[in-house]
This record gives sequence, C-alpha cells and structure tokens, in this order.
Amino acid sequence: MEKKAHNIDINEKAISIKGLYKSFGDLHVLKGIDLDVHKGENVVVLGKSGTGKSVLIKILVGLLKPDSGVVEVLGKEVDKLSQKELDALRLHIGFAFQSSALYDSMDVRQNLEFPLTMNFKNLSKGEVKDSVEEVLEAVGLIDKLNQMPSDLSGGQRKRIGIARTLILKPQIMLYDEPTSGLDPITCLEINELINEVQQKYNTSSIIITHDLTCAKETGDRVAMLLDGIFVKTGSFEDVFADKDERIQSFYNYNFIK
Repeated sequence: MEKKAHNIDINEKAISIKGLYKSFGDLHVLKGIDLDVHKGENVVVLGKSGTGKSVLIKILVGLLKPDSGVVEVLGKEVDKLSQKELDALRLHIGFAFQSSALYDSMDVRQNLEFPLTMNFKNLSKGEVKDSVEEVLEAVGLIDKLNQMPSDLSGGQRKRIGIARTLILKPQIMLYDEPTSGLDPITCLEINELINEVQQKYNTSSIIITHDLTCAKETGDRVAMLLDGIFVKTGSFEDVFADKDERIQSFYNYNFIK
C-alpha cells in the first residue's frame, strides 16, 4: 500500500524535543535526543524493546519529567506546566494504548461515551450520540455499538481504542505498538486506519513500533532510536539505506518483504 501524500505544515511544530536526557539511576535511557513533529505529520519512532520509546511517550504527556532538555507540545513546555495546565493539554493528546485499554464491564457505546461525558459535562444526549456514531463510522465498526469488548477480535478492540481516543478530537495522536499481537491482515488494516485518521482529523502523530511494515506504511518520517539516541532520521528508504551495522541488524532481524 502506497502512503498518500499529506498536507504537512513544516513551519509549525506540534512537538519539539531538544537535548532530552532521562536516566533511572545508572541506567541511561535517553542520551540527548532531538526530534520535531510538524503539524499534520506522522513520525515513526523505531527501536528495539528497552530502548526508551515508551519513556519518550511518558515524558511527552507529563507522566515522567526529563533530567534535562526541552520538550514542547503544542507550544507548551510540558514539565513547566501546573497540574491544571497539564490536564488541559492532555485533552488535545490522544493515546492509543498497546492493550487498547477498554473497560471490560462497559459495552462499546459506554466505552466511547465515558471520556466524552467525563471531560465535557454540558453535552446533550444527542451530541454524545452523534460523537459516538461519528468515531465508530471512522473506524468502520458502527455495527459493534452494543457489543462487549470480550466479544471483539484483537483488531476490533484496537479500532475501538482508537475511536475512544478520537472522540475528544485530539490534535496529537500517540500510538504505542499499534500492530502488536495482530495477524498480518489485521496489521495492514490498522496501518490503513492510522493513515485515514491522519487524513480525516489532520492529526500530528508519533507511532512507537518495531514493526517495519507499520513504519513503512504509516510514517512520513522514521526516527531510529538505538542506544539512547536517534542514529538516523528520514524517510523509511533513507534510514535503511544507511550502512550503520546497528540499523542493518535491526532491519535484518525484523525482515520486511
């Protein structure tokens, strides 16, 4: 599948990371990384398990504080915000969890209504209903409205998880291993959905993955995170044309057809 060209504004940064360091005791996880995500852009962060990809995400949403460096999201320096300001910023950030993180005791409709009614108290029942149906249509699962999460396939749960994130109309999407644990056909469907979300909602996204097919099909740019630094950033083809043995080893281990 060829990724469609998208309207990326290179003059506006949705996320800006400069000189970011993060350690846990003697474990140095991030060692001075720089990364910009422009408005409307999908940036894939590739790397092996334990290379700091999830730590980066937690810093972006204010769950962890950097040791040093500057992290700006939508123009705001995240670790300088009060809790109230951070909560307000998080309303503009959608986080699609690896596990989908649906509430097992709620049906699909209730799972989608929950973040909306928690954050926007003044919505009418009609507005809530319309929002739920809109995002279910967007992920192609309007027919699952009254089903329980336990009745859904893994790919359907991923889609509902993305729908629940979209219902708050975020400007930024953070995807954590979106294709993990899925069969190849469902992986392709999720990759396509990520691109459709970018097109329809004009989101700026970071996609954390070690799946090369996901990286190739969803990323406008790819950033290779190895040994705590971005060793190469560029198009998928540019990154894997690099002769760095670590990059080639990663490619060969995660062989892509």
